[in-house]
Amino acid sequence: MAKLNLYSNDGKISGGVEASDAVFMAPENEYVVNETMNWYLASQRQGNACAKTRAEVSGGGKKPWRQKGTGRARAGDNRPPHWRKGGVAHPPRPRDYSFSLPIKVRKAAIRTVLSSKAREDKIKVVDKFALADAKTKEMVKFLKALGAKGSVLIVLPEEDIIVDRASRNIKGIKVSSGKTLNVYDLLKYDEVVMTKDTIKAIEEAFV
Repeated sequence: MAKLNLYSNDGKISGGVEASDAVFMAPENEYVVNETMNWYLASQRQGNACAKTRAEVSGGGKKPWRQKGTGRARAGDNRPPHWRKGGVAHPPRPRDYSFSLPIKVRKAAIRTVLSSKAREDKIKVVDKFALADAKTKEMVKFLKALGAKGSVLIVLPEEDIIVDRASRNIKGIKVSSGKTLNVYDLLKYDEVVMTKDTIKAIEEAFV
């Protein structure tokens, strides 16, 4: 079993927490991480870019000038792509960029990144978030005592209104759930702070 340090509210190591080797001591696998990141980012794309062809822009229908005798190139329409206010050649169309990815690959990516964070000692486990009130200053005080540096991803077993309200105005802080954890957030944030109950939720979801 992997062992993670357990921190008290004053930032001191008060003990250890046992965690599954399959989740927090998994071997590195860059391939599944890369594939899962591509899948996640593709799923976030709106794909609503759109432009009109020469058949869809307004105008046209009338021959601009007669076929011969003007000295200009022949033209049958005033909306081709090379004309001002003309249509677009091969325009972008609304499309769905998402693609399917096996759940096993996505879970393997989560385990790989969590294990990498654990080896680098960037996962801080606390018994619970002891906040006196849902105030920003309380969360800042708590993270400072914990020694969390840089951006922080707070992972909870379930929604906590107090923690969410106390952290929503702090730049570089995000609150997530253990069951909805994703590779993008794990890679984006420098450190991960979670409770002991969160470890159980993660193991149930990603083993």
